[in-house]
Amino acid sequence: MENRFNIGLEELQMIILQMAALAEKALEKATKALLDRSDELAREVLKEDREIDLLELEVDRLSLRLLALRQPMARDLRFIIGSLRIAVELERIGDQAANIARRALSLNSRPPLPRNNALEELADTALDMLRTVISSFVNQDPDIATEVCKMDDAADELHYRILKDALAYMASEAPAVERSVQTIIIAKCLERAADQTTNIAESVIFIVRGVNIKHHCQEREQATAMGKG
Repeated sequence: MENRFNIGLEELQMIILQMAALAEKALEKATKALLDRSDELAREVLKEDREIDLLELEVDRLSLRLLALRQPMARDLRFIIGSLRIAVELERIGDQAANIARRALSLNSRPPLPRNNALEELADTALDMLRTVISSFVNQDPDIATEVCKMDDAADELHYRILKDALAYMASEAPAVERSVQTIIIAKCLERAADQTTNIAESVIFIVRGVNIKHHCQEREQATAMGKG
């Protein structure tokens, strides 16, 4: 039974990594579909979103089986709970990518707006955060997870800048109002993806250090001190 339990934990980790790879690919494709005006990439994101949904269900099934197989304690229990939380956030990141893909399809059928450097920077930041948090999970490294918490501030600032610039542009270019609103929604999707990545970082810190900083990643220094104490 002990061997079956350990194999199950390894399987759970592999499924999370599969989900993470698919979520990363979806977010990357969605932003590329938007920036390169590629309907083909946007449709691929929408088609592949179902894979992430199915893997989340598999995480639920396997986690419940592991809890029933044995009454895990300490880090094993935290790993199962943390994996459940991470799967939820990865599925939501996949949803954000799908939302961006839908907006891209709409914008691609209209004349392009001026190049938005802040939007591109926000997309890069969200992707960098996701890649970093995946690394923290693979290596079970809470210090890397803490870096993700720091990066979220930059994502928030970029989101605010995009919103302010889009509102100003709408005021001067009335025909572009609808397309600017779409851009605002896309920026919000990217900002939410960054927030969800931060939630994953919180779960990694919880798994490794046993410190629950859910919704309080900004208190990372306190969590670090507690974890080392």
